[in-house]
Amino acid sequence: MATTVRRAQLILPAAPLGPDNPLPALRAPDGVHELDERSRQGLPRDMARQIGYEPLRSLLPVRIRDGYGRRRAEREFEAVVIENGRLRVTVLPGLGGRIHSLVHLESGRELLYRNPVFQPADFALNGAWFSGGIEWNIGATGHTALSCSPLHAALVPAPDGGVMVRLWEWERLRDLPFQVDLWLPADSEYLYAGVRVRNPHERPAPVYWWSNTAVPEGGGTRVLAPAEEAWNFGYERALRRIPVPEWEGADRTYPLRSTYPADFFYEVEDGAADRPWIAALDGEGHGLVQASTGLLRGRKLFTWGAGPGGRRWQEWLTEPGTGGYAEIQAGLARTQLEHVRLDAGAEFSWLEAYGPLSAEPSAVHGADWAAARGAASAALDAVLPAGALDAAYKAWRGHADTEPGERLADGSGWGALEVLCGGFELPGTPFPESTLEEEQEPWLELWRTGVFPAPAEDAPPGPGLVAAHWRDMLETAPADPLTEYHLGVAQWHAGDVAQAVRSWERGLAQAPAPSRWPLLRCLAAADALAGNAERAADRYEAAFAGLAGEGRGGASWAAAEAALGREAMTALLAAGRPAAARAVWDRLRPSLREQGRFRLLAARLLAAEGHVGAARRVFEDGFEIADLREGEETLSEVWAALTDRPLPPEYDFRMRPPG
Repeated sequence: MATTVRRAQLILPAAPLGPDNPLPALRAPDGVHELDERSRQGLPRDMARQIGYEPLRSLLPVRIRDGYGRRRAEREFEAVVIENGRLRVTVLPGLGGRIHSLVHLESGRELLYRNPVFQPADFALNGAWFSGGIEWNIGATGHTALSCSPLHAALVPAPDGGVMVRLWEWERLRDLPFQVDLWLPADSEYLYAGVRVRNPHERPAPVYWWSNTAVPEGGGTRVLAPAEEAWNFGYERALRRIPVPEWEGADRTYPLRSTYPADFFYEVEDGAADRPWIAALDGEGHGLVQASTGLLRGRKLFTWGAGPGGRRWQEWLTEPGTGGYAEIQAGLARTQLEHVRLDAGAEFSWLEAYGPLSAEPSAVHGADWAAARGAASAALDAVLPAGALDAAYKAWRGHADTEPGERLADGSGWGALEVLCGGFELPGTPFPESTLEEEQEPWLELWRTGVFPAPAEDAPPGPGLVAAHWRDMLETAPADPLTEYHLGVAQWHAGDVAQAVRSWERGLAQAPAPSRWPLLRCLAAADALAGNAERAADRYEAAFAGLAGEGRGGASWAAAEAALGREAMTALLAAGRPAAARAVWDRLRPSLREQGRFRLLAARLLAAEGHVGAARRVFEDGFEIADLREGEETLSEVWAALTDRPLPPEYDFRMRPPG
């Protein structure tokens, strides 16, 4: 049967994404994926070097996505369906190009964990992320900032004469374009994903890539990979080399035999380096395999574990009663703590394959690990030998530069801005000027005229750009408060903290009262990170008073008030100033006070005022923090400060052992 591609509508109960946080993300990503210093000792030299290579200084220029909630209503999502009589692949270009479903038609089996809802949660580098399917993670350690963003998508001729779907975008954390070509050859049981990351700049760039696949964890599922050892990393931030499959009295290749969430990065054996693979097979020996050409060397199992915290997270990300999942993953490095150098003008490219795999269950689930992985490897050899994958890669690579045909979806306009200003030639991934949008307009004018324009409408400052060439343009533009604001943000990102503070202070001296709060907030954040809690509290108090005094309506102003209100109350409580925090609370619009993050702040405020019983009643009345961060322990910490009673199960999101 010939491969067909069609548009479709996917209807899911969905929580709205809401507006982005308009405050620039000056803080570096949280330390959940950082390694403690003791664990760095004795690591392989290449791993240690890549762990220390170019960590993110901040999330700039990306904005935080924290405006979502947890009230779901049916919503239509634009989907692209690829089918060839053996597999049916459902892709969501508007949500990071996520593969939502991969159905093996002959058996009727869904090979992935298919989430029945769209529920954002705070797991992406910049906030909103959702679970399920196959996701493409680029940028830095963590889930991509494009998790809930649209990608460009179009049809492209496939190597076998059929058609494939190209997804592409400009990744803004590292300023790199990438593409994923989804090719389902006629009559094939394997979906190919041809991936390319290019560096069009005159400087090397750090690259991070992990393809994450959610698979059902129940039914006796076991994860198999060609490895005798793994690197275990948990939320204690320790990295240790352990044997596979058994460690500390349990076979960790079964996801439900771990108690706490954890990563297991497999040391793929040399004999499998030309075609590394990982599979998740159920109790009957059926499941999914992922394999690739050799460049994508890393393989990993992530498990939520069987403990209460992991189970609570699984409920949080979907609907109660839905089966849980684990993730099998593939990346450019051994671990997700590393970034890989990509030289100027160079590229990385590889081919991945996804499809069904079946092996003798008695071998897969036997006590002999070598026999188990040998059975899976032999089954894979029979259907997808290394030579066939290499040949498919070479065939695809010859089509990677082919210009796309029919457009299926549009991504952002940031790639068009960078290509236009940088004069880049990127065959196969066009970023036409027609995709430029309102957010890019002031930056386009800066490039064309040397002047950063005043905003066209009454709104908080728009998103900034921080790359060196934009910083240079801002430095030579006529100085005004808005230009100084954006210049300070770019200098902050570059690590020039003192110069950033000077730029914000210059802007503050020029700014009229209604425009002072964004500059005050940046200075307050700089004070807080420098350990000057008192001055940070002063500036946060003044910034929020200025914003609240404007009393403007609209989603962007409500988002600014929510974000600044959270930061201000947190800083004021940290400085021991509950009366000032209460003043912020009193000025919040009532709808914001009902949000979960503010309910928690209300409990903290009441406790600081000496009303411990009232603070405890906030918990007893119940609330949900929609943007609870992966690894965040605020709920358990505040509860422990209020009472000696056990933490109620609905608030138990703990991802590491006590202590």
